[in-house]
Amino acid sequence: MKKEEQLTTKAYIKRYFQRICQSWSLVQGLTVTLRYFFQPSRIVTEQYPENKKTLKMHDRFRGRLEMIEDENGENKCTACSLCEKACLNGSINVLSTKNIAGKKVLGRYLYRLDTCTLCSLCVEACPFDAIRMNQDFELSRTTREAFEMILNKKEGRG
Repeated sequence: MKKEEQLTTKAYIKRYFQRICQSWSLVQGLTVTLRYFFQPSRIVTEQYPENKKTLKMHDRFRGRLEMIEDENGENKCTACSLCEKACLNGSINVLSTKNIAGKKVLGRYLYRLDTCTLCSLCVEACPFDAIRMNQDFELSRTTREAFEMILNKKEGRG
């Protein structure tokens, strides 16, 4: 009885190693590994904490939301609220006011990063290109209040 178990085990091990040797994906993986071993300049791994100053994310990376300002330091937002309507989970609140002439202007632009899914639908909905997703990737905070931001906050403005 033990002899049959040993034969079965031997047959199983033999079949196991035959499948490994015949596996094409193993050969492909080893060629990639060897290529990186002999050409280390092709490695794309970033050494994060050491190269924090020079690290640049890809152009299509979507970080947190930010407002774009013109040459005079004024933001382009007209408080149309299209970005607020496009936001699926209500991360954006556009609070508009009226100026002296009675025209609707932006009062506060509230953004809650903790509920934002970084989907960029608000950026696509904005007809004035007043907002964009920035390259900031370190989004951790210690308090929940730090995730609530007023994006149009400036000197002398609320």
